[in-house]
Amino acid sequence: MSDEQDTNIPLDELEAPQRSGMDDEGGTQVPQSAADLEAVFDVPVRISAVLGHSKMHVSDLLKLGSGTVLELDRKVGEAIDIYVNDRLVARGEVVLVEDKLGVTMTEIIKTDR
Repeated sequence: MSDEQDTNIPLDELEAPQRSGMDDEGGTQVPQSAADLEAVFDVPVRISAVLGHSKMHVSDLLKLGSGTVLELDRKVGEAIDIYVNDRLVARGEVVLVEDKLGVTMTEIIKTDR
């Protein structure tokens, strides 16, 4: 993991920052709404929901078969990590929507750059 400091913010306490319309240097317009970001709406990103991790030797990996239960480093009900382009951005819970699995975000991870 990097030297970035993570700060957990519950979603119900998250507020949008107040913007003046100009960046810190006063020369460039800062987007004020989602419509201002329309140019990046079609940029693809990779989203990963990580349930947990496990380490094993290759010999053990080759022994895995259909129906094998793989033990992870997380407990049932523990929050999962949500990554966007390999960067941790949120934590959440696994949910079932009709016959598909989904993820609901329960907290946003703010990182200081």
